[in-house]
Amino acid sequence: MPILNSVYRHREFQDVATLAGYERAGGWNGLKATLEMTPDDALYAFHRSGLRGRGGAGFPMGRKASFLPKDTGRKTYVVCNADESEPGTFKDREIIEKNPFQLIEGVIIASYAVGCERAYIYIRGEYGKQAEILAGAIAECREAGRLGPDALGPGKPFDITLYRGAGAYICGEETALLESLEGKRGQPRLKPPFPAVAGLYGSPTLINNVETLSALPPIMHRGADWYAALGPEKSPGTKIFSVSGHVLNPGNFEIVMGETTLRELIYDMAGGLREGRELKACWPGGSSVPILTNEHLDVPLDYESLNGVGTFLGSGGCIVMDDSGCIVRASWRLAHFYRHESCGKCTPCREGTGWLEKILGRIVHGEGRMEDVEMLESLFGRISGRTLCALADGAVAPVKSAVEYFRDDFVAAIENGGCPVPEPMGVTGG
Repeated sequence: MPILNSVYRHREFQDVATLAGYERAGGWNGLKATLEMTPDDALYAFHRSGLRGRGGAGFPMGRKASFLPKDTGRKTYVVCNADESEPGTFKDREIIEKNPFQLIEGVIIASYAVGCERAYIYIRGEYGKQAEILAGAIAECREAGRLGPDALGPGKPFDITLYRGAGAYICGEETALLESLEGKRGQPRLKPPFPAVAGLYGSPTLINNVETLSALPPIMHRGADWYAALGPEKSPGTKIFSVSGHVLNPGNFEIVMGETTLRELIYDMAGGLREGRELKACWPGGSSVPILTNEHLDVPLDYESLNGVGTFLGSGGCIVMDDSGCIVRASWRLAHFYRHESCGKCTPCREGTGWLEKILGRIVHGEGRMEDVEMLESLFGRISGRTLCALADGAVAPVKSAVEYFRDDFVAAIENGGCPVPEPMGVTGG
């Protein structure tokens, strides 16, 4: 169960939340190494490292950056997706609060590689404190010349604009984020064209999330081969998991991919469950992924291993439920969230999430009918894969897997006239 603080550098060094402290901790060494390369060599280093996007999709970062066309006559942009809205996920918040300069350095490195002179950080509207911290760090960098007219060398300008969202989950989807950033309603765009070709203001745009960009400084400083050697060949590097729910030591844990199992994450790192309790279900990659159960505890935490048991690594938001929890009520709560956050652009999502919430709510509150389980199953295929973005898929996945693994719980809720409200942590069992 190796632990390596690559992105969470602040856990090894003190005071990296200040520019001087970050420099004492070796900050900017990654940018220094990058500026000694050509932009093409930097792109190749991204690719060679094997770094995959840590926002949820897991697409190779270097390949994504290489898709941006050159010599188009239009500006090129880098956009950092800091709209961390996935339930159960709070890893990027810690990076911004405790180590904002590593994120800024990562944004600069990515921008140099793709020829960007103006980058944007789109931060979640509810992250007021984090936005203030990041704004202060950006101002410090400008004052020190790290940003501004000569940021990348004499006559080579670069700057970052911080943009606060308005609290919409859908704006975590990259094209909806771009729409919002342009001042429009946050709704997904039809793809293609993809953002790499026609993104912000119709220009080539690279979009990555906070954790992905924050991984670039150590990669460029220590070398792409160092990072590629960590973990499995197809899922190299480190990954941060945010563990919450029925665990005694919730928090963020950075692990080497594939070298830690779900059991080790929950029991050894997150303190395990309350005395006398067993694991019932776990959402390993945020609320929008299929659940795992007690039988999956020895699955290694990497993209391929989790895919192999029918779920996804996603954002790494690991939500844990012990056997005191109610999977039917949890499914209803998630359905309510996704119905509320649907932008309404696509009919299968707008109407389908509403039906999921309605049927599950009926079961939870004692008004369920035996045919409701079959009705839920008939809805799944009418919602997933039929929309512009993945919100509908994310709404269906946890409910579908809950019915598959715990169908008897749904039937029992119908037969027993609803679901009891589980007692909160700390009331019983420790």
